[in-house]
Amino acid sequence: MKLKSTLLSLLTLSFVFSGPLYSAPKKKVDDPHQTAGGFFDLHVCNWPDRPLFFLALFSTTQFDNVASVEVVSPAGQSLGTLNLERYKVVKKKGKPEKRIFITQIPVPKGAKDGWYLGKVTLRNGRRYEARDRVLIQSMGRASNIRPAHESQNIPLPKELRWDAIPGAKYYKVYIRDLWNDGKLIHTSKFINTPRYILPKGLLQKDGWYAWRIHARDVNEDVELGDFNHGSLNTEANFTTKR
Repeated sequence: MKLKSTLLSLLTLSFVFSGPLYSAPKKKVDDPHQTAGGFFDLHVCNWPDRPLFFLALFSTTQFDNVASVEVVSPAGQSLGTLNLERYKVVKKKGKPEKRIFITQIPVPKGAKDGWYLGKVTLRNGRRYEARDRVLIQSMGRASNIRPAHESQNIPLPKELRWDAIPGAKYYKVYIRDLWNDGKLIHTSKFINTPRYILPKGLLQKDGWYAWRIHARDVNEDVELGDFNHGSLNTEANFTTKR
């Protein structure tokens, strides 16, 4: 269970921080997620083996000056604060270092649609309020995946498939090599169909692989953020012929 939890945690960081996500400075000036203190976003996540939860994120170059980031519901209820000990460091040439803080927060019973707040307090006393419009919806998880879970001794697949998920406009595929300590060997770019053509040479004969799909509704929406709701399916594994 500990290994499963660790792998899921690593995958969380991978799918949240991979690709062009959280490029807040490039967004519109009037983006309510962006403040002088940093960028706030809140996602509704449907993952296996757990209730629906919020994934709260705050991205900033002023990380040494952040005292707290509180998440507040449209009704004014405090849902919790971000864990400032959990973050991803982002370094880009010619730009200041950035940290992206991430925390999972349970979706409370009876949670409503509306504008959720990220109340940011800096150590110098300055306060900022970012807003994210959230629609409380549960996106279905990928099903009828091919190759199916525990497929054995199959020819090297050229593609991965699954049934389209209602409401999902973007998918991202993650592949791990189970012969190599479960190392994440591939993360796809965003695709908009439930089919992924595998890069040549990625998979090998006599291999043992695991894969899963992250689905999301939108990408970089001014009101809904980088995405509003998404899902992650249960990981599937398969072996390939010698």
